[in-house]
Amino acid sequence: MSEEMNFEQMLEESFKTIRNGEVVEGTVIGVKADEIILNIGYKADGIIVRNEYTNTPNADLTTMVSVGDTMQAKVLKVNDGEGQVLLTYKRLAAEKGSKRLEEAFNNHEVLTATVAQVLDGGLSVVVDETRVFIPASLVSDTYEKNLEKYAGQEIEFVISEFNPKRRRIIGDRKQLLLARKAELQKELFERIEPGMTIEGTVKNVTDFGAFIDLGGADGLLHISEMSWGRVESPKKAFKVGDNVRAFIKEISGDKVALSLKFPEENPWVKAPEKYAVGTVITGKVARMTDFGAFIELEPGIDALLHVSQISKEHVEKPSDVLKTGQEITAKVVDFNGADKKISLSMKILETAEEAPAEE
Repeated sequence: MSEEMNFEQMLEESFKTIRNGEVVEGTVIGVKADEIILNIGYKADGIIVRNEYTNTPNADLTTMVSVGDTMQAKVLKVNDGEGQVLLTYKRLAAEKGSKRLEEAFNNHEVLTATVAQVLDGGLSVVVDETRVFIPASLVSDTYEKNLEKYAGQEIEFVISEFNPKRRRIIGDRKQLLLARKAELQKELFERIEPGMTIEGTVKNVTDFGAFIDLGGADGLLHISEMSWGRVESPKKAFKVGDNVRAFIKEISGDKVALSLKFPEENPWVKAPEKYAVGTVITGKVARMTDFGAFIELEPGIDALLHVSQISKEHVEKPSDVLKTGQEITAKVVDFNGADKKISLSMKILETAEEAPAEE
């Protein structure tokens, strides 16, 4: 009997002693959907239940761990009541993750993680089993109405606040975007100058123009610079995502003014020849006033047809006899290239048609 007791004592002593809170290492000897069995070199096996391994509800542990894997875990209870050691992998990983995030916070390190959850007020990411909250105001450098597009997306951020006691670990993606934008802006302004042709993408369209992303700064393409002709609405001419090739009209500080009115395409360059006095032209009524109608000869060139020159008959106002969009034929009676003014007459053609032919 004493020999048997001595053997049991020897066997007992051959196993290491463990206590609550201790970190142990073991080998996986069994895996169930909701439980991992670990040989930790103790007289009893260690058990890690599902919610002590992962935060994922209803996760199948057989797809996450294999027999033969080695891992570290923390002792929760030396005896769970059934002679087994209750362990936690998740909490140990969270502690390590907390230390990892503290180092990242102190070193201003850029971290990368996948968005685990989209919340009402921001995004939740997990770094080494430790959750980091990124408020909506720190997700982007512009207002984001819908954060759902970030679900499952891998993003970069820094830790801007680390207070584990209050469970406040805050991530910031915005400052990274602003820093990169500043670098790109610096590079952009070092290589561009007025008169240079540049390409960009339409970022936003308003009633007065379009903002073009030039890769580091936005350029404004004002409605008055969109065409040599008339543009009714920028929103009809452009949409977000369109590629635009324009030239830089002016740079003022960090503001860039763009234009699509390329000088070589200026219709007034050839206007003196095309619309010399005496030339008979065809154009469309673009708009009307009480004193006359403006006739579009081509995009960028309008001519005035005064109410007194519409017909030899008395015309009270142009809209009595003309309609917007109507095509008319008239004769150039005055050309002023300096002021970009052309005057037309329909009446003079009527008079010419009625004049008797010379014998």
